[in-house]
Amino acid sequence: MPTVIHHNPDCGTSRNVLAVIRASGTEPVVIEYLKTGWTRPQLQALFAAADLTPRAALRTSKSPAEELGLLDPAVSDDALLDAMVAHPILVNRPIVCTPKGVALCRPSEAVLPLLEIPLTTAVYKEDGALIVAP
Repeated sequence: MPTVIHHNPDCGTSRNVLAVIRASGTEPVVIEYLKTGWTRPQLQALFAAADLTPRAALRTSKSPAEELGLLDPAVSDDALLDAMVAHPILVNRPIVCTPKGVALCRPSEAVLPLLEIPLTTAVYKEDGALIVAP
């Protein structure tokens, strides 16, 4: 099973996580989900594997979640999934899949337990903050 990152190249956290994966010596399959979109079964499988609910995976900032009325706790998981399929930006990112598991990698350090190859060099965020030192 290859390492896969559901990636938004406009997102700093997503770029940082991609850099960490590459620093481990792994070249992941990069899925730009804003271009490819999501299917309902795909989201359900990713969320189940990552032990996430649609509500926990909902991107609430810099997304149309508020305008679509999705922040109301009464909105069902089914309605959230429908909205995520219609508006891929609503899914928080990045979601990383490796043989070690699946996780929503926010903050960037959340990717570390998923790496198959331990890091041998320090990796820094784009803002210069240390993500990890070996």
